[in-house]
Amino acid sequence: MLTRRVIELGPLEQAVMDFVWDRGGPVTVREVHGAVGTRRGLAYTTVMTVIDRLWRKRLLQRRRVGRAYLYEPRATREEHAAQLVRKVLAGAKDRRSVLLGFVRSVDEGDLEELERLVREARRARGSDRGR
Repeated sequence: MLTRRVIELGPLEQAVMDFVWDRGGPVTVREVHGAVGTRRGLAYTTVMTVIDRLWRKRLLQRRRVGRAYLYEPRATREEHAAQLVRKVLAGAKDRRSVLLGFVRSVDEGDLEELERLVREARRARGSDRGR
């Protein structure tokens, strides 16, 4: 598996990405400014700079339509979150402690779901080996 560089987001970058993810389709800078920038009292150019930064960090892809660009996320919100978790584990000296801290922090419902997912992953790995 190729490991991509995972980018942690600042608060404004997170707000922009949340809007783009929630939108579920291409967005323009004007749309992001109307939804995120206006609420925060930001200039259009500030929002444009944040979006450009997210594009340069390869979190957004863009395509030109007329004189404007349309932006879309390169990964889903869930894929991005999973990449962050992998980054934390990769950087940990003691992965067991990190995993234990996480497991202890989740509520009972999430713990049961995690156990179910581990069983599923083990079954899938077992069936992959038989091929």
